[in-house]
Amino acid sequence: MTMVTDEPSLHIGFDVTRTKALLRVAEPYRSDLTRLSARFPGGSPRGRLALELDLDDFLVGIDALADWPHPETVAWSDELSALVGEVLDDADRAEEQLRSPQTAGTWDDSAVEAALGDDWRAALTEFQLRDLARLLSLRHGANFSVPGAGKTRVGLAVYAAMRERGDVRRLLVVSPKSAYESWLSESVLCFRDPPRTAVMGKGPDHRADIMIVNYERLDRSLAALADWLQGTPSMIILDEAHRMKLGARGTYGSACMALGPLARRRLILTGTPAPNGARDLENLLSFVWPGHGRRVVTQAVEGGDLAYASSVLRPLFTRTTKKELGLPPFETRIRRLKMPALHREVYDALVGRFTARAEASRDEFDALGKAMLRLLMAATSPALLIEGESRYEPLVYQVPPLEVPEGESLYALLRNLPAHELSPKYKEALNIVATNAAMGRKTLVWTTFVRSITTLEGLFSGYQPAVVHGGTPDRDEQIRRFREDPDCHVLLSNPATLGEGISLHHVCHDAVYVDRDFMAGRFLQSLDRIHRLGLAPGTQTRVTVLAVEGTIDEVVAMRLEEKLEFMGRILDDPAVQQLADLEDEPSGAAGMDMADVRALLNHVSAVAAH
Repeated sequence: MTMVTDEPSLHIGFDVTRTKALLRVAEPYRSDLTRLSARFPGGSPRGRLALELDLDDFLVGIDALADWPHPETVAWSDELSALVGEVLDDADRAEEQLRSPQTAGTWDDSAVEAALGDDWRAALTEFQLRDLARLLSLRHGANFSVPGAGKTRVGLAVYAAMRERGDVRRLLVVSPKSAYESWLSESVLCFRDPPRTAVMGKGPDHRADIMIVNYERLDRSLAALADWLQGTPSMIILDEAHRMKLGARGTYGSACMALGPLARRRLILTGTPAPNGARDLENLLSFVWPGHGRRVVTQAVEGGDLAYASSVLRPLFTRTTKKELGLPPFETRIRRLKMPALHREVYDALVGRFTARAEASRDEFDALGKAMLRLLMAATSPALLIEGESRYEPLVYQVPPLEVPEGESLYALLRNLPAHELSPKYKEALNIVATNAAMGRKTLVWTTFVRSITTLEGLFSGYQPAVVHGGTPDRDEQIRRFREDPDCHVLLSNPATLGEGISLHHVCHDAVYVDRDFMAGRFLQSLDRIHRLGLAPGTQTRVTVLAVEGTIDEVVAMRLEEKLEFMGRILDDPAVQQLADLEDEPSGAAGMDMADVRALLNHVSAVAAH
């Protein structure tokens, strides 16, 4: 029998970082805590008398507290008690919203404009006003409008309305670094008296009204950011929120889930909310509606596919489609290329189809072939697989190419491949850039690999290329040069670095993909660098995807087609589906899901058996 004392049997409050719940008991109640901890498998014991829980896990499993055997002696910290009450109220609202979407009420344009207050000065399009009306009718929400629809401006408008109403005073924006420019410039354009907007330095700026931080900084700045959010009523916006689609299983996601409940208002922005299935959508909305709200979302979609989930969850998000932007259509085409003979022999050897010459190098090829995704490199040029003296050392091509010597091993030829033939993709990209430059058109060239970028930089030297990748020290200057220098005809980048946040549509209307990986969301984001709101009527935008026949390029094309069609269906946006149907012409796993892996293995088997 447990001995009763005057002190609380269970004390529930925040830990020192204020991002976790801490459950503490006195010695007589130790066995009760042990039983309770079994209901929270993700919890971490802190000595024998305390249990630490991620805030989201605590909020999801809070019903377990009903079984505490001494409810009359449970003590809550005021701060956590208030937060739990708010989250439970939010969950009730979410449930009501899903049952009866009309309960949110309707806002006409004049009511929306009045809600923004006199300090707001930016113009809003018809669809932005509609999205804003929807978001203001919800306590928390999601804006899944296509990239380029002006989600940044709508997000700032929600903040303006909440500030005008007195609900919040501060705004924390979590975004990729590439989106900083947009948030900084929009915060000046949208307000007559611009709020103090700052990018977080070593620590939070306590004088800032709007503070911007990137996803990479969240995990190591959690305690400081939690303090900033709780210092005064705050709102949090996740921009390009698909970055945390892994939810609590990912570093970014778990950090976001810890901060979310501390904000009075939560809003997520992404044009690609579910590139890989219903779980992505579920995790994103779990941030918006944490704890019981997550359970409401999960139950609403239980047993259904993503199309069903999307229709059920529609009351919780807003979306402007590509068609609603009223942009001129753009041409998309796949240009299929043939491999030179030596390139083909090397590629086939990599996937296990060994020619007599390759047999002598079987061990080396096995080692290279183990990294399946390096086939993406091999389809462009197998020479990229051979490490250079430095990490990003470019390939140097021999002009004119040398004859292939007799009796040389295939592995030796691979090491010296650039001396014997030019990659068909590089050759085609060079041809497109030259043709465009002659017409005064700039070209954006995408390739996944940094070494491919540095190689193209040398090949395109006559066109004074701007170059942006993860290691670029003067990124802003490179982008400025591409926008403003008439002699800079080409920008070389990879979607991982420049796929989000940058607008190039005023100066560039041609994009070339030297290669693509399996990440459908990133592909969509990159397309919208040059095809977005503000494009002049009648502008001809052209997108060319280079694909080498009989390689992994064809597998990627097939899988992206399926993913884009899938996303188009669930978002009720035919334009996304049409992107999948192209006309013929670092993520560790390159964004692969199990269906991608199966498709890739089938390709390897087919080539090896050929």
